Amino acid sequence: MSLLLETSLGDIVVDLEVEACPKLCQNFLKLCKLYYYNLNAFFNVSKDFLAQAGDPTATGTGGESIWSFIASQTGERNVPRYFVPEIVPRLKHTEKGTVSMAVAPNVEDQPSGGCGSQFFITLADGIEYLDGKHAVFGHVVEGLDTLDKINEVFVDQGGRPFKDIRIRHVVVLEDPFPDPPGLIIPDSPPTRPQDNSTRIAEDEDPLEELPEEEAEKQRRKQAAAASALTLEMVGDLPFANVRPPENVLFVCKLNPVTRDEDLELIFSRFGPIMSCQVIRDKKTGDSLQYAFIEFDKRGDAEQAYFKMQNVLVDDRRIWVDFSQSVARLNNNWSNDPVREGRREARAAGGGGFGGVDGLEATRRYRDSARDRSPSYGMVFDLRDVKDSSRKHRDRDERGPRRRSRSRSPRERQERRRSKSRDVGWRSRTPGSDRDRDRDRFRDRRR
Repeated sequence: MSLLLETSLGDIVVDLEVEACPKLCQNFLKLCKLYYYNLNAFFNVSKDFLAQAGDPTATGTGGESIWSFIASQTGERNVPRYFVPEIVPRLKHTEKGTVSMAVAPNVEDQPSGGCGSQFFITLADGIEYLDGKHAVFGHVVEGLDTLDKINEVFVDQGGRPFKDIRIRHVVVLEDPFPDPPGLIIPDSPPTRPQDNSTRIAEDEDPLEELPEEEAEKQRRKQAAAASALTLEMVGDLPFANVRPPENVLFVCKLNPVTRDEDLELIFSRFGPIMSCQVIRDKKTGDSLQYAFIEFDKRGDAEQAYFKMQNVLVDDRRIWVDFSQSVARLNNNWSNDPVREGRREARAAGGGGFGGVDGLEATRRYRDSARDRSPSYGMVFDLRDVKDSSRKHRDRDERGPRRRSRSRSPRERQERRRSKSRDVGWRSRTPGSDRDRDRDRFRDRRR
């Protein structure tokens, strides 16, 4: 008599010793008909030794015989949990794939031990020291490659695989035993395992039963967690569960001429600003057309987010969003000591924008822009509020600021030559500078 075990790693066909061990085979077959082994995990796998299953709790202490299970369903008492095993001396653990019922030692009124529902399959040949201790009742005739896969899995310290190997279904090919009284076969097999410590099987998708949108959401969440863990390992994140600040706004699509002070003056109408920085190229100093604005309170940042979206600033419609950067958790946001000093002064309640108190600058700006609508598409022109800041007045008096750039040694040399020619060209003969440089070069070589 045979039965088929459909596992998550492959199928296993077991041939039962019905004539030699009738009670063991009857107990096993009737439990299979009740779907008792469905979704059971191989909770104990020892390499080149055995793979144990049959405990619905996956702890090694659960399980019961078919007669005890029927009694628990009908409310009958005084039925032992285990039964006396049938140990046949000629059936030994000499071959790989031997199926035996695990015998619990010293149970209740049975000093010699008893059998319930737990069984194991040997994963190697010649394990004779199990003879006489556990009851053999079958052999694997097909599916030895599946046993090889089970033998190669990774397990934890308790012997349980990190990825569950579960019995998905058991097909009884032939049952020669009559059903015991009170046996009621369920209409359908179970859909969830009984053990609480469920682990994912090798070929199972834990999200296959969820709706497509929810499953996709969970997959993205898992992918983000894996990426965060990778960034933490390489040092880009201080820790994997870090969250971006909720009081910092990211502003992009800026005009290259927009400065830190311009944005700070515009956004200060929503509340005190701790820091405002337009990100610039380190070499050229040109604006990269995006900035970070840190508010003192989260509510002020939210209000600025809703009011300043798609607003026209310096002939450019800006885009505002909450910052997703966590760089400030690793180091300071700015390396400018002047800006950091202003930021600390604002945090302490003193100082302001451009030498003018921040609240006073905000009040002046609101008075000048009172007739403007704070809704979508509002226009800011800093010429309307240039008298609110001393920096703007000084800038208007001095004129447009010229940006200095670094020159190469050759350019600096040519610049010095041109200046010397402009100053004293009348007192020199043509080619005197060239001759002097040639002499200096010769002296240097000597």
